[in-house]
Amino acid sequence: MLNPSSERAEPAPPAQGQPATLKVVIAGGFGVGKTTAVGAVSEITPLRTEELLTEFSTTVDSLEGVAAKRTTTVAFDFGRITFPDPVAPLELLLFGAPGQDRFLGLWHDLAYGAVGAVVLVDTRRLATSFTAVSFFEDNDLPFVVAVNEFDGARRHHLDEVRTALELGPHVPLMTCDARRPHHVASVLRTLVDHAITVASAQPLPPVTALQDS
Repeated sequence: MLNPSSERAEPAPPAQGQPATLKVVIAGGFGVGKTTAVGAVSEITPLRTEELLTEFSTTVDSLEGVAAKRTTTVAFDFGRITFPDPVAPLELLLFGAPGQDRFLGLWHDLAYGAVGAVVLVDTRRLATSFTAVSFFEDNDLPFVVAVNEFDGARRHHLDEVRTALELGPHVPLMTCDARRPHHVASVLRTLVDHAITVASAQPLPPVTALQDS
């Protein structure tokens, strides 16, 4: 389990004009659009570790609801986005996690040093989202939930999604289209704002009084 005091990056103001670089994890179930989201906003050619799905893998990874999917991430996706600002530009390093539960051990490595996470959700397969939600709750890492609105999928009220996922009122919940850069960018800015809010609410460590020698 992550140790929040040593492994979570606390947003800190950089020197004027210098970018603040933060690590962000994009997680969620198999086929919810993580690779698409990273690719949509990355200002560099994203690093992808995808392999073709084989007939053997279908006995491990259910294709229900994603029958057209032909590849899967086997390590992580990596991209970068910079939000310009004359005082302190914000640079986010994006790590897209593999969606299958069998890669859960890798999530601990990807979450190390992250300021927070985005959990992408497909309401047609909501059960695949519980692992990611539980992971970040258990590891005390700030996260937001973004419902990826797939073409043809039924639209649900966000209150229904919050209830179904058992999300607390403090967890930001929004919709997005992972193919649209401005949608994904908005989700990422929401995450950073949420992480800053969480960090500022943390109690300061106790001050130990100096004793005269």
